[in-house]
Amino acid sequence: MYQFNYHRAASLAEAAAKIASNPDAKLLAGGQTLIAAMKLRLAAPPELVDLGGVSELKGIRLDGSNVVIGAMTRHAEVAASNDVAQRVPALARLASGIGDPMVRNMGTIGGSLATSDPAADYPAAVLGLGATVRTNQRSIAADDFFLGMYETALQPGEIIVDVRFPIPQRAGYVKFSNPASRYAIVGVFVSEGPAGTRVAVTGAGPSVFRVPDMEQALAKKFSPDAIASVEIAAEPLNTDLHASAEYRAHLVNVLARRAVQQALGKS
Repeated sequence: MYQFNYHRAASLAEAAAKIASNPDAKLLAGGQTLIAAMKLRLAAPPELVDLGGVSELKGIRLDGSNVVIGAMTRHAEVAASNDVAQRVPALARLASGIGDPMVRNMGTIGGSLATSDPAADYPAAVLGLGATVRTNQRSIAADDFFLGMYETALQPGEIIVDVRFPIPQRAGYVKFSNPASRYAIVGVFVSEGPAGTRVAVTGAGPSVFRVPDMEQALAKKFSPDAIASVEIAAEPLNTDLHASAEYRAHLVNVLARRAVQQALGKS
């Protein structure tokens, strides 16, 4: 790699102050994306501010009708949480399918959301459940958070504190994984709950997105048959060595129906 300054913050306020004093500094959460980018010299921050010692960013708790997950909570902790498994089992299942054991034990939900990788799993859950991302400055609704490929509504100096997931009546998540990385070639999260009926797709396009036609059909009848005839346009979707846009469009419908089946407890 190359020379850079490293600072391990002890509090959220300290991390915010460090970032404010050096706009070119980068926050280090789980490091699963940033460290790899630095090794490849795709990123060269002069200073890293490690959030690993900030206890106020960690943990899972219940708050009324919400499951609140701290930004520095590891994927493995979400997957193993009884509170998550009992109230949003689709979210626990999603977390258990991220990467490999090393990634799950190092990667964090906050790091994943801040990166907004187009093939990441957590964006589908945040958008699919109508969650709220809380930062050290404000609260951001899921529909306003993801702006595009690797782009979010986060402003310079803004740090994700936690994510508030409303507890749904039912939800499901199914993905078609890249066999090596376990990233989603396509992943679909469906839910019915306080935020209405929602369908969120990751992996298929430049950023996570909702499917209004499916949401409207499922709001009338929450059944796989209700969305069987919904067509997904291939034009805006990704084509790469893993799958064509046309194949991804086909997968969205197939996986959405399976996610509905899962939400109904039929898979």
